Amino acid sequence: MRAFKKMDVDSDGYISHSELEKALTTRGEKMTTEEVNAIFSLADVNEDGKLDYAEFCRLLVSTVEHCQVAALERLEANAKLKRQNFGSQSYSPPKSSASSASSSASSSAAQASATLPQPPETPRAESDTTLKKDSRSSSRPSSARSRRSSLSNSITMTSNSTKASKIPEPSGLQEWHHSDMKGCFFLEDDESISSLQYQLHVSHTTNVYLTIQPLGLSHGPDKPSSWMTVDTALFVMSAGETKEDSALVCFTDTKDKEKCVWKGELNAGTYYLLPFTSGCKLKKRSKKSLSNKPVELVYRTDTGELDLTRELREVLSDIFEVIDLDGNGLLSLEEYNFFELRTSGEKCDKDAWAVCKENFDMRKNQLTRQGFMELNLMEATEKDGDPADLWVTLEAMGYNQMLELVESCPFQLDVHCEGTQPSIQPLSMDSGPKLLNQALQKSITAKTGAKALRGQDNVFIYIYRGEHRISSLIANKANQKVTVHVNNEQSRNCCSSRGMSVFAVEVPARTKMVCQHILPINERQDWTYNCVETILPGT
Repeated sequence: MRAFKKMDVDSDGYISHSELEKALTTRGEKMTTEEVNAIFSLADVNEDGKLDYAEFCRLLVSTVEHCQVAALERLEANAKLKRQNFGSQSYSPPKSSASSASSSASSSAAQASATLPQPPETPRAESDTTLKKDSRSSSRPSSARSRRSSLSNSITMTSNSTKASKIPEPSGLQEWHHSDMKGCFFLEDDESISSLQYQLHVSHTTNVYLTIQPLGLSHGPDKPSSWMTVDTALFVMSAGETKEDSALVCFTDTKDKEKCVWKGELNAGTYYLLPFTSGCKLKKRSKKSLSNKPVELVYRTDTGELDLTRELREVLSDIFEVIDLDGNGLLSLEEYNFFELRTSGEKCDKDAWAVCKENFDMRKNQLTRQGFMELNLMEATEKDGDPADLWVTLEAMGYNQMLELVESCPFQLDVHCEGTQPSIQPLSMDSGPKLLNQALQKSITAKTGAKALRGQDNVFIYIYRGEHRISSLIANKANQKVTVHVNNEQSRNCCSSRGMSVFAVEVPARTKMVCQHILPINERQDWTYNCVETILPGT
């Protein structure tokens, strides 16, 4: 609408054929005259040779929505088939008898073809790409060759082992210097996970106590906080002159209830704090189970004025809590811009912030909770009660149409220093998927030895075994890419970040790639990670 209005010199809601043709054939992705004429041939938007662009926009949005619904329905209908389809071959479940467990695993590995749909993981390695079907997809390796090129790993974790050996809080912790910061993991459309990252500065060498945990929100006590079960961790990297010079210093590998902890000594300097979640418990949810009718966001009062519903006010208050990164009860321009970039992709400049100051409740040049409510009410009022833009904001922040927080996980990190005041500053959302992946890889390879796949001198598997998480990494030291088939079907009481028990990953030449993360489904019960990795033929 904004783009059309710039062409509507008369501001009468219409654009002439000549004006539109000039704009669409000379700017941007240039259209042909025939394509412009096709737009004008739409009877619904053609008014005596003029374009009713408001109606055109309505039709366009309606068409997009119908296409999305149709595409999602097709995807959901085919999802199960796609997960079970190994290229040109059908998937057969393993035999149920215990005696055939190992043979069915190796048989499954032996029969897998070279094409398999690959869901995303977090953090995604730069080289982690979706596998494509090739001409070898129907070939099968012999059982002998499959055994020679495979590796089986089995780890049983007892319920006692998941009761972490707690790191005791340092004595006198309440007297230590303290800084905290909030943030949020967001599940993206491609199922990758993003979050803010942070910079920590300590002025001199000191003992440090680090924690990260999901953030409990005060509103909606009658609603279960599903995100409180999401696993969290924090990686600390030294800040070099460039991010390539950064090195892993430590990470929180001990858990105390929802809190992950690290205690040790940090030298004076600047560090990156990189929040992490495995993705095992933060996944896209089916929308079929939701009511067809979304929660009301706005209503008209007895005097006919628009207002926000109580349900929306509670959710907006929670959102304010999350984006108030330093917890001072006010939103600075920097904090508000993290919210704007997340929900609209645009930043609010200082001039626009000055306009906010004139219209909404502010204190110390920062937006109050009440001002944040007023801003959202203005957005609804400008649209005459149409909640479409409000829904865009809510969905970007992880809420569904029942106003449940299902596709994000707020968190809080705390830094206690014994001898100096720590300083924490947030970095941009796009500041470091590569840096986090580098830290994650190093944390896996530094804690465990490599195992070579049988018959392969250049392909190695690393398995990190923490108190509550198992992570695997594939290192391909060969000069050509390899495709590795992964079978977790014999694992018990486990969930994978891949979302599937059988999948394949393509590892480019001379590259390391995080393969998957495994968490227990029920931490009160024993759980077994049993994985067979097999190099597929011809790769």
